[in-house]
Amino acid sequence: MGMDLGRKEEIRMRIEAYTQVQQVYGAKSRAKTQNAAKSANSDQIQISSIGKDIQTAKNAVAAAEDIRSELTAPIKAGIANGTYHVSGESFAEKLMKRYEEIESL
Repeated sequence: MGMDLGRKEEIRMRIEAYTQVQQVYGAKSRAKTQNAAKSANSDQIQISSIGKDIQTAKNAVAAAEDIRSELTAPIKAGIANGTYHVSGESFAEKLMKRYEEIESL
């Protein structure tokens, strides 16, 4: 009722083959893990001075008020009390000047 010698040898060979496959897979897995660890340790980020300047400018713009009240307050007061008048000639000159600036771009 025991196993014959051929069958035992076949099982032993399968076990050895399985062990070899496991060793190869384990070695590859360890190598991947080591490479990932090396990559993780060597990853770096550097921000150029231009990038830092841009970030500083963005922060300054974000902190600034949207409306310059020192310029708008007198205009609002003039409109409210009916004393604010715009010269059509002055407005047309400024409009044309701005149009020429845009056209030259």
